[in-house]
Amino acid sequence: MGDRVSGRVSERQGHWAVTRAAALALPTASVVAVALAWAFVGARVLPAQQTAAPAAPSTGAAAMTMHARPPHTFRVCADPDNMPFADDKLEGFDNKIAALIARDLSDSVTYSWWPTRRGFVRNTLSSSNCDVIFGVPKGYDLVLPTKAYYRSAYVAVTRRDRHLKITSLDDSALKVLKIGVTLIGDNYTNTPPAQALGMRGMNKLVVGFTSFYTAEHRPSEIIDAVANGQIDVALAWGPLAGYYAKHASVPLDVSVLPDTDRATGFPFAYDLTMGVRRADRGLRDTLNAMIDRHRADIDAILRDYGVPVLPITTESAAP
Repeated sequence: MGDRVSGRVSERQGHWAVTRAAALALPTASVVAVALAWAFVGARVLPAQQTAAPAAPSTGAAAMTMHARPPHTFRVCADPDNMPFADDKLEGFDNKIAALIARDLSDSVTYSWWPTRRGFVRNTLSSSNCDVIFGVPKGYDLVLPTKAYYRSAYVAVTRRDRHLKITSLDDSALKVLKIGVTLIGDNYTNTPPAQALGMRGMNKLVVGFTSFYTAEHRPSEIIDAVANGQIDVALAWGPLAGYYAKHASVPLDVSVLPDTDRATGFPFAYDLTMGVRRADRGLRDTLNAMIDRHRADIDAILRDYGVPVLPITTESAAP
């Protein structure tokens, strides 16, 4: 495990995990680091589209100008197996936010499903099979972004009965604790917290967990490992960690890490936007209006899923 969490700079990005080069290139850059990104590994064949139930009409949005698209249809690009963000059962928080926007637009929601692996944007948004991607890190240059609809960060998750309360990677307790980190893709790209641990020489007690869904592994495993005592602390992307910690078998503490790591300069907090095609400025403007109109509703949905939500600054709120 030591060679995987070594602090080396990777040039790959995956499922919203941003590398050092990307992080330093973007002012507030993004997987997830946000640990969420778009140079994915592999793809699987899935049904092209699924239609959700029509949304109930509401007033106030009819006068907004939309880009050319099928009438009365809000077409979303999404992964069919990516909880808590989205899935084909429409149980994710982005599914709920999409339905909220569609109701205001008097639209029904349809989905173009593709796993978040290599070719996601090409096979969905760029192919005009759908019109909007949720959860795009601000600064991702393959799309035209909206203003941020939420901001979150990497977190430390511990058992409440351990009373550890880790809030920084400089906490001396980490030197003797077994630490779980998420790794990205088949080549085990390091997330920003994993690289930050490596830069501190704290990789001997580190255990890696995949952030990709497979038949054998689920991203919730890193939180389950905290709950059952396999590891002492998990360093994971906030939305995923918060959701699974909320549903854990024992009480867990979720502590947000600093926006920026002191030792490496890696950003640990990121602005998430909705991405549209670069030519679709009308749709971008409409979505910006929807984000402004429903910001309180969006925050309520996120908090219901246990997502650690950080304040969006005036600069972050701008597209």
